[in-house]
Amino acid sequence: MFRGNHPAKVDEKGRLKLPAAFKQLVDAKAITQFYVTSTDGESALVWPLPDWEEREKQLTANGDDPTVLKYLTVTSYWGQQVEMDNQGRVLIPQHLRKAAALDDEDAMVIGMGLSIKVQNRKRCEEEIAPLKITVDDNARLAQVTRRNQ
Repeated sequence: MFRGNHPAKVDEKGRLKLPAAFKQLVDAKAITQFYVTSTDGESALVWPLPDWEEREKQLTANGDDPTVLKYLTVTSYWGQQVEMDNQGRVLIPQHLRKAAALDDEDAMVIGMGLSIKVQNRKRCEEEIAPLKITVDDNARLAQVTRRNQ
């Protein structure tokens, strides 16, 4: 599970060096292939390929659902399968880097469980500032965790 945040930089060639904590996780599972995509063009999502393939399998089982078709279309548009290089870097597709303002910029790399979110640092700070966990949020989280036990 990817968790926590790590400041990072996407280099001039569009490569993101995986934070050491995240690289240890993928090395332990011998993962070198990733699917880099987005659902909004404002951030990149880096999925270990086996996890992405499992997600695709679950979604395509309901392939005629309009929401699934929309999700698959959007993630395919932004997406590209990439291989991690020997220095632990993954390439963010050029059109996604440009849309998400990641070209040679400070970024935040945030663990999202099965995937990693890469976002322009300023955009991330603006997005996170208004997010506060409310009493209602805590009640909903309690429902979700009880249901999953």
